[in-house]
Amino acid sequence: MAGRLVFFGHATFRIDTDQGLKIWIDPWLENPKAPKDIGPLEADLVLITHAHGDHMGSCLSLAKRPSTEVVVIHELQQYLLTKGLPNVTGMNIGGSYKTKGVKITMVPAIHSSSIQEGQELIYGGDPAGFVIELEDGFCIYHAGDTALFSDMSLIKELYQPKVALLPIGDHYVMGPKEAAYACKLLEPEEVIPMHYETFPALTGTVKAFREYINKFAPKVKVVPLEPGEEYVF
Repeated sequence: MAGRLVFFGHATFRIDTDQGLKIWIDPWLENPKAPKDIGPLEADLVLITHAHGDHMGSCLSLAKRPSTEVVVIHELQQYLLTKGLPNVTGMNIGGSYKTKGVKITMVPAIHSSSIQEGQELIYGGDPAGFVIELEDGFCIYHAGDTALFSDMSLIKELYQPKVALLPIGDHYVMGPKEAAYACKLLEPEEVIPMHYETFPALTGTVKAFREYINKFAPKVKVVPLEPGEEYVF
């Protein structure tokens, strides 16, 4: 067993590895779907796919300790350093970074990325996804906010993620149809849908996603999680 994945609503996950690491991804812990009792807010690594508030979320409070390392794209690193975070590593799309026994590869996402501060809109670098290879080689792909793009097939060829975390909400991200086709390109063993039903605009449903999966990628198992639920892999 490689560990467990806990869903906290929207695009927020925590990976707990067998070696004891706690890896948060897009930690928006105040999202409308988040469970009331989140538990201890301990983090060894925090990965942020892009600068929007519903993904950067609680990073500033979660990563105050020097032992907590935040991994982001370069421009967002520079921003977070000005906010006083003590341990922020910047990287860029196409690169890989090894830390604390895991390998993090930053891959493309098609979206936008900015920070709203009052009337000012601050450039947040390009949006991204992460391929996370755990200590034992188990591989998870968090797509971030993205449209469908054909180069997802390269992620499959190069990294063979066993589990894909894909947005299905539509409007701002892929809808169920596009996300199901992404599974055809990625060929994960299992897919966990995310970024749906948080707001009224996010109309994509698990039911519709399953229907398109049956059409495009019937071998992929859909594993929907309620906020607070965990998936053991």
